[in-house]
Amino acid sequence: MPIRPLDIERLTRDFREAKPFPHAMIDGFLDEDFANEVAAAYPTFEEADRLGQQFKAVNEMRKIQITDSAKFPDPVGRLNEALASEGFRSQLAQISAIDDLLYDDGLAGGGMHMTAAQGRLDVHVDFNFLEQKGLYRRLNLLVYLNREWQPSWGGGVEIWDREVQKRYAVFEPKHNRAVFFETSELSFHGVQECTCPSGVTRNSFAVYYYTEQAPAGYAGVAHSTIFKARPDERLKKYVLMPAEALLGDQRHRIRRATERLARLMGRG
Repeated sequence: MPIRPLDIERLTRDFREAKPFPHAMIDGFLDEDFANEVAAAYPTFEEADRLGQQFKAVNEMRKIQITDSAKFPDPVGRLNEALASEGFRSQLAQISAIDDLLYDDGLAGGGMHMTAAQGRLDVHVDFNFLEQKGLYRRLNLLVYLNREWQPSWGGGVEIWDREVQKRYAVFEPKHNRAVFFETSELSFHGVQECTCPSGVTRNSFAVYYYTEQAPAGYAGVAHSTIFKARPDERLKKYVLMPAEALLGDQRHRIRRATERLARLMGRG
C-alpha cells in the first residue's frame, strides 16, 4: 500500500475539532519513494495542456485538470487506485464519521491538477451533487506533489469562514502533504495566487468522495461551484465575478438549447 499508516486517533481529533468546518492535514502521506515517483511522472504544463482542460476564467486561471485516468502516467494511476481502495475509504469514514463513502471513478473535477505562474483559484464551495451518478459530495482530499516548492511562491490552500471574512488556515502545497475536508455549504476554500518562476508548476492530485444518502440538513437544492471574493477583492466582487456568472449562465442556456434541438432533430 503506497499510503503510509494513518494516525487515526490524531486525525479524528484534528478533523472533528477544526474550525470553521472539519478538516485535517497529513504530512508524509505517501511512502516517500512512491511520492517522488508520482511527482516525477507529472508532465510539463505544455504537455498537460494537450491532455486535459485549461481554465482561463476570472475565478480560475492558468490551471490544467486531467480527469481521464487512461491518460495518467503509471505512478499516478497507482495513486488513484490507492485512494479509491475500500481500505482507505474505510479509514476516511472512521475519521470523518461519514459512513459508506464512495469513490467517483470518473473523477469529476478531480484528477491531476497543475497550476502555472500567476495561476489561481478563487474562494468557493464545490458542487454538492454528482448528477450523472446521483451521489452527494461529502469529502475532498488533495495530495501535493511539489518537490521544489518554496513558501514564498504562494499556492497555499486557504480555509475560510462562510462569509469569506476570516481566513482560518493556509496549508502550503508541500511535497507529500495531504489535506482533506468535509464538503458542505460551509466549506469555503481557495488557492493563493502562484508566484513561482516560469516553468515551475504547482502539482496536486484531487479526489472527491460521495455517499448515496444526502447529508444531514441537506436543503434539497443541488448547485454547481459557488465563488465568493476575498475581503480585499472589491473589483472582483462587484464587477468581475457578476460578469463571469452572467456569461456562464448564458453559456449554460445555449448548451441546454443546443441539446434540446439535437434531441428534436434526432426524433425527426
